[in-house]
Amino acid sequence: MMKPLWIFDLDNTLHDATPHIFPHINRSMTAYLQQYLQLDEAAANELRVHYWQRYGATLSGLMRHHGTKPEHFLWHTHQFPDLERMVLREPRLRHVLKALPGRKVVFSNAPQRYAQAVLKLLRVADLFDDVMAVEQTRYRPKPDSFGFMRLLRRHRVAAAQCVMVEDSLENLYAAKRLGMRTVWVNAGNKSAPCVDVKIRNVMQLPGILSRIV
Repeated sequence: MMKPLWIFDLDNTLHDATPHIFPHINRSMTAYLQQYLQLDEAAANELRVHYWQRYGATLSGLMRHHGTKPEHFLWHTHQFPDLERMVLREPRLRHVLKALPGRKVVFSNAPQRYAQAVLKLLRVADLFDDVMAVEQTRYRPKPDSFGFMRLLRRHRVAAAQCVMVEDSLENLYAAKRLGMRTVWVNAGNKSAPCVDVKIRNVMQLPGILSRIV
């Protein structure tokens, strides 16, 4: 079998964004909705969550229903004056990624500037052939299939040659529908039909190679 193209999500896949980064982004998005949609904090937070649950990204709901300019939204909601302190780096990550056969890309709903900064802080940026951020999907974030198809064309690979490593089940459903092999990064007990292999964190990837490649 040909060496696969590994497609990695970024936040909560290659690093743990839950303690510091996600709360910061959520607060920033809520504040953005307060300011530009003239909502109080509770209503803004409720709408942020609603759009995220319905569309997979708050940005998608804002663009669809409010004509929000994506560049404006992403700039204001992804300001990190202290990103170095917020990123939790696993020292073994570089060794784990180097142990995987084949090329590797990052496919994230985050903006390019942020994704590149996080990868640099994780000290693994040089291990990836490409970083496909939300700008490269024309602001049609996962689980929309548009970005997946664009990534496949960009790297001239068939879906069957790809392994998607991701913490979002909705995004894995999209990957599996296209024919990709899927690895779900999740510490819980449940599984799903779209999941080929489930791991608690990416540190376990070398141990499941025979089951996925």
